[in-house]
This record gives sequence, C-alpha cells and structure tokens, in this order.
Amino acid sequence: MKEDKMLYTVKEVSSTLGVNVHIVYDLIKKGLLPAMKLGSLKVRKQTLELFLEKYEGMDLTDLNNISELNSIA
Repeated sequence: MKEDKMLYTVKEVSSTLGVNVHIVYDLIKKGLLPAMKLGSLKVRKQTLELFLEKYEGMDLTDLNNISELNSIA
C-alpha cells in the first residue's frame, strides 16, 4: 500500500489482503470492515489497519462463525 494514500478501493484492499474481491465485499456487508461509498466502495487506511489488528489470530473462513485460530491447518 502507498503510505500517502488514505482511501483504498475494494480491489486494492483485496490485493493487500491477498484475497478475492468477493471476500472483501462480504466483510463489508457483514459490518466487519467498515467502508464508505464515494463513487464506489472505499476503505480508509486506518480502518484496514484496525481490522487487521482486531482479527489477528482469528479464523475468518466462515464469517457467520468467527473463531480463534487454534492451530495451523
């Protein structure tokens, strides 16, 4: 991510996280990753950093059943 950039598109967030854009849309839809609409959905850099801190060590495979990551499978 560029240091001076404040807002990221869903595509940029998905690239940064290394996941499919559909997962980012699901995170936003579930309210786990707050976003705003400015032409298209955007996520603030600080929001993305807070999301990563909050869910570190968690298994987000099933967004309806988020749990602690017990072991690496």
